[in-house]
Amino acid sequence: MTPNQPSPVNKPLAQLPPLLEEPTASDKPEEACGVFGIYAPQEDVAKLTYFGLYALQHRGQESAGIATFDGDRVHLHKEMGLVSQVFSETILGSLTGTMAIGHTRYSTTGSSRVVNAQPAVVETRLGYLALAHNGNLVNAPDLREDLLKSNFTLLTTTDSEMIALAIAEAVNNGKGWLEGTISALHRCQGAFSLTIGTPTGMMGIRDPNGIRPLVIGTLPQATPTDPLRYVLASETCALDIISAEYVRDVEPGELVWITEDGLASFHWTKETTPKLCIFEMIYFARPDSVMQAESLYSYRMRIGRRLAIEAPTDADIVIAVPDSGIPAAIGYSQASGIPYAEGLIKNRYVGRTFIQPTQAMRESGIKMKLNPLKDVLFGKRVIIVDDSIVRGTTSRKIVKALRDAGATEVHMRVSSPPVTHPCFYGIDTDSQDQLIAATKSVAEIADLIGVDSLSYLSWDGMLDETRRDPNNFCSACFTGNYPVPVPEPMKRSKLKLEAIATLETVTTG
Repeated sequence: MTPNQPSPVNKPLAQLPPLLEEPTASDKPEEACGVFGIYAPQEDVAKLTYFGLYALQHRGQESAGIATFDGDRVHLHKEMGLVSQVFSETILGSLTGTMAIGHTRYSTTGSSRVVNAQPAVVETRLGYLALAHNGNLVNAPDLREDLLKSNFTLLTTTDSEMIALAIAEAVNNGKGWLEGTISALHRCQGAFSLTIGTPTGMMGIRDPNGIRPLVIGTLPQATPTDPLRYVLASETCALDIISAEYVRDVEPGELVWITEDGLASFHWTKETTPKLCIFEMIYFARPDSVMQAESLYSYRMRIGRRLAIEAPTDADIVIAVPDSGIPAAIGYSQASGIPYAEGLIKNRYVGRTFIQPTQAMRESGIKMKLNPLKDVLFGKRVIIVDDSIVRGTTSRKIVKALRDAGATEVHMRVSSPPVTHPCFYGIDTDSQDQLIAATKSVAEIADLIGVDSLSYLSWDGMLDETRRDPNNFCSACFTGNYPVPVPEPMKRSKLKLEAIATLETVTTG
């Protein structure tokens, strides 16, 4: 076998479908990916992974994939679409084995093609490796160049494949799975939570800052003497759906190695500084998932209460932009004493579609997802709570819909600070000149989206309500203080020139 030999489980490039039409731009930061892994002999690991990915669907609706290990054999299925569209009973029945790696994807690097769907599967001298990645490497161009110099052929445009090939290179040079993986990890800079399957065991890994989440769970034992069966997942909601018990988080800079002998822990780097993405707390993760020892629903209610204290106003009802704004809106209502009501109904069956609307349809596209309740809103002064504003386009449409439904006043409250900087660590945000708060004042944004008043949660309030050390969170999208240095070409791809100068001072000072 040669290092650049294509894996037989991958389709030839000629068979791949053409690049999909770009979806209409969202007014939210797009989701990170979801990763899942299970080591459970005598269980239907493919079906359990399917349900785990189903629970993580909110983290990526572009593609989904599962790879299972049956001894030295690997079975792989990945396609574009939602989890329920990609898999069937027949397909899951063909994915046999004792271990599985799963992934739901939203592309933050690499284009929207099935070849970029994960898990990434590569062949090594020790057998196949399957890798699922949540995050983004900031040194991907340099790593890609190094791999090409080593005569690897890259089948995708993702940094995830690069991590897998870096591990393969170390293994092919004589190192074992653990030693080879740790060697490869030291070549990676940025955000990465990984689940990795090999013929002999499964790994769960977080970067030194733990920017993206990863948790460990165990399946129930039939008898006390049965060996533990382990689950890895981006969020605890994926454990809940298969009745797995949450054990703990994978720590920043930790590698867990799960085999028939159980779970072993290794700290692959000593240079760790916890920096969990604060947007996981505010928006990305499901409200029923547990982070920082509590459900995110509880945290989101607290920041809603804090928002009511920081930005009070007179109104008749408080409503939310569903679904992510609901906990904060309830908290705002409780703290303000203003009744909470449902003013917008969300069509929860609207997902990513391969049928693109016409431009005329896009102009009224908000109605595909949200519909106002006129009898609730008519004649009312309304406070509407949302978790964030990125471009302002959706907010403007929502405000217009509320006024058309008869609201006499519309006051918007946002349960996060203004998003002023793009993310380089696995969240797909616009370049800085497309972020409305980077180019306009709060008063100008209020005028643009058509509200009577607009207020954001303070940065201190957001961090205070975590009830944890505020230094343990990445809040770069609000401050521009990036915990992992961003290379110059990547900075210039998303940041305005004056922000680059500021960032250079922050990262080198």
